[in-house]
Amino acid sequence: MNSVKTLFGGFLGLLIIMIAVPAVWAQTSFDMGEELFMQNKPQEALKYLESTVKEDPAHVQAFLYLGIVYLQLNRVDDAITTYRQILPRGGNETARIAFNLGNAYFTKGDYVHARQYYTQALTEDPSYSSACLNRANALVKSGELKDALTDYEAYLSMEPASPKREQVERLIAFIQEEFAAAEQRRILAEEAAKAAELARIKAEETARAEAEQIRLQAEEAARVEAERRRRLLQEVTESLQAAAEDSKGLSAGTENVQDYDGEFELE
Repeated sequence: MNSVKTLFGGFLGLLIIMIAVPAVWAQTSFDMGEELFMQNKPQEALKYLESTVKEDPAHVQAFLYLGIVYLQLNRVDDAITTYRQILPRGGNETARIAFNLGNAYFTKGDYVHARQYYTQALTEDPSYSSACLNRANALVKSGELKDALTDYEAYLSMEPASPKREQVERLIAFIQEEFAAAEQRRILAEEAAKAAELARIKAEETARAEAEQIRLQAEEAARVEAERRRRLLQEVTESLQAAAEDSKGLSAGTENVQDYDGEFELE
């Protein structure tokens, strides 16, 4: 009886081992990688997830985890390659893949592509609030504050109880202050431009007035000089004329004309 029990116990143990071995074997790929990923052990999960996507290029979840692991390990370009590879086959996970791809580009500082993929995520899922928030952040980084303000407000509409609400509201207030400051700068610039134009016009008018004054003064000086020369010429002419007349009078007075009653003798 004991031998039968022993034999049965050995058979049961072997059966348990036979059942357990496939389970352990299955965990050597995606399951193991996922478990390590959930334990926040990216370096340990990496090889299992890489093995999974190599064996099954359509394993969307493995690609998602692998991309995050690459980001955790600061391998941003590898994360971008991974997400771009699976994005066309994303199916129901397309929005999440596009969102993660946007995050990868954001991490790299490429805010144009980040915005592009956040937009794709929102196109796939218009209620994707995190994509809306991150797109707003990318827009701020790109200096597109007007569009960023729209996205921040949309995010708060989607997530009225968001724990980030206070921070988002501060950003909204900051952007609105920037708009007000920009408008004030625009008004001041317009006023400065108008003042400069008025000053230019006034300067031109002043310059024209001064030029006209100089011209008039020059004309008056020329007239005075011409009059002076005319008078001088007249005086000289009159003086000469008077001298000529005096000269005639002097000749008449000095001529000694006497009557000669004698006769001329011709030899």
